[in-house]
Amino acid sequence: MSAMTAMAVRKEKGFTLIELVMVIVILGILAAFALPRFADFGGDAEKAARAGVIGAMKSAAGITRAKCLADSACDEASDSSSVSIEGVSITTAYGYPDGTATGIESAAQIDAGTVTHSGGVTTVTLDTDCTITYTEASFAAGTLTPPAYAGTTTCN
Repeated sequence: MSAMTAMAVRKEKGFTLIELVMVIVILGILAAFALPRFADFGGDAEKAARAGVIGAMKSAAGITRAKCLADSACDEASDSSSVSIEGVSITTAYGYPDGTATGIESAAQIDAGTVTHSGGVTTVTLDTDCTITYTEASFAAGTLTPPAYAGTTTCN
C-alpha cells in the first residue's frame, strides 16, 4: 500500500513535458490571432489626435463665446472684436474665435500638424489623409451661424 501511495505522489509532481509543450502551442496560436487586432496602433493614435484637435476647437469656441458674452469690451455682434483669456488676446467673429492664428489657433492652443488659414477657415493637417477644418461663425439675414467643424474620416 505504501508503494502505491509513493507511486501516486510521484505521478502528481509538476507538469509533464507534453503538457508544457501544449500550453506553449496554445499560447502561440492565441497570439497569432490576437496580434493583428492590436497591431494598428498608429491609425488609432491618429484618429485620437484628430478627435483631440476637434474637441479642443469646440471647447475653445465655447469658452471664448461665454467670455465674450460676459465681457462688455467684446462686441459679440461684430465680425472683428477680441477678448482676453488667460492673458492671451483672442480675435473673434460674432463672439466666437475667428479663423485666424490669433483666433481659433490661439484659443485652442493648436500645436499639432500644419495649420493654415484662409478666408475665415482654419485647416489643421495632421497627415496627408487626415485634416480638420474650422469655419468661423457668420451672420447673414439676421441669423447667426456658429462655427463649423469637420474632419476627414480616413485618418489611419
